[in-house]
Amino acid sequence: MSALLGTPSPRLADIRPCLEGAVPAVMATCAPDGTPNVAYISQVFYVDERHVALSFQFFNKTRQNILANPVANVLVMHPLTAAFFRLHIRYLRTETEGPVFEAMKAQLAGIASHSGMAAVFRLLGSDIYEVRSIECVAGEALPAPPARASRVTRLRRASEQIARCTALDELLNTTLSAMTALLETRHAMVLLLDAAARRLYTVASTGYSASGVGSEIAMGDGVIGMAARERVPVRIMHMTNAYSYHQAIRHRLQGDGHAECVAMETDIPYPGLQTPHSQLAVPMVSAGQLMGVLFAESTEDLHFDFEAEDLMVALAHHVAAAVDSLQSGSDPADTTEPAPGRKDSAASKGTALQVRYFAASSSVFIGDTYLIKGVAGAIFWKLVTDCQQHGRTEFSNRELRLDAAIRLPDVTDNLEARLLLLQRRLAEHGPDVRIEKTGRGRFRLALTRPLVLQALA
Repeated sequence: MSALLGTPSPRLADIRPCLEGAVPAVMATCAPDGTPNVAYISQVFYVDERHVALSFQFFNKTRQNILANPVANVLVMHPLTAAFFRLHIRYLRTETEGPVFEAMKAQLAGIASHSGMAAVFRLLGSDIYEVRSIECVAGEALPAPPARASRVTRLRRASEQIARCTALDELLNTTLSAMTALLETRHAMVLLLDAAARRLYTVASTGYSASGVGSEIAMGDGVIGMAARERVPVRIMHMTNAYSYHQAIRHRLQGDGHAECVAMETDIPYPGLQTPHSQLAVPMVSAGQLMGVLFAESTEDLHFDFEAEDLMVALAHHVAAAVDSLQSGSDPADTTEPAPGRKDSAASKGTALQVRYFAASSSVFIGDTYLIKGVAGAIFWKLVTDCQQHGRTEFSNRELRLDAAIRLPDVTDNLEARLLLLQRRLAEHGPDVRIEKTGRGRFRLALTRPLVLQALA
């Protein structure tokens, strides 16, 4: 940083860490009569090498001064070296739509959602400013940390591994490994979209004490939900107040009229960190369709920089295309119906397992333990009823797609993802009921104990 301090006018790219929001910036404006005004501002957003955007949230004195006198100074600080820089800027316009506005709105809303202030911290517009010059403020700075080695090679290796994946479970495991390597973090998860319910559900995670597979996030809730709703990356670099997705989901379910499900604990606990210091959520989009979200978090402040965001965006595009391809590709194994399978002889031994199915929400309980709901719950109910009534244990993806009772969406049914979700939830529940893949587009229901089925309204 010493060399940078000696530079008369550093480039905006040189001081981009100052624009990460870890340390609040200070803005000075002046009224037409010469009265100065100094205020903290919540966001200084990098637009390009010559422009920044500031958040317009309130019509306050700063806003009045800028509209009357469009020049201002902004003081920013490097979060690692404590070096100060003064930006001399000029107001150009206010944007209320477009990529800059959407990105700023999503980040602000994600932070506000964590602190329960979403209704207060609402972005009204993105004020675009020209950066006329940048001044190094005299002072003693700390030594700059060593530069990170390039991670492009890791990204290339990850994209090659993703391209070789031929099954969804293999793709998800490869994606988690790529995320932890690229971002140098232990905590990551992949969520896919249930478009009909407007919710995201966790299909894979790593680094947590519980997998959280099947946990749900509503569109617009927290960092993950906001990234999905606005389809832009949301990155938080500093300590946020602990935000309980568990409670948010519970309140949503109560509001949707699913009181009986709440009482019976159908919300799978979200696996996130209790006190995250850095978070990064990136939407997965393929052919204009939202597929889901990649999410990573860390216990360290300032862990995910803008380069990490760029890497995650590139990775998310690869993963989204792969998910889309694996879920929409035709399967030659699905062209014929499987022969009815024999009932597993082991299923008649041991104490019977009670399986309850609540048709209103397609919720499934094995004993008193909640298993799954929604489309995955309807799939499970079809499998166990066919097994009990017709002695079948062998099934195909194609027959599930043709079964109207399951209520798969007409577009992007995510059947493979729902089957994988069900398979993983059953594996976490225990060894008595399992789904085993027998070929492409085919699987088996494996039982070691008999089932007693009970359908409820």
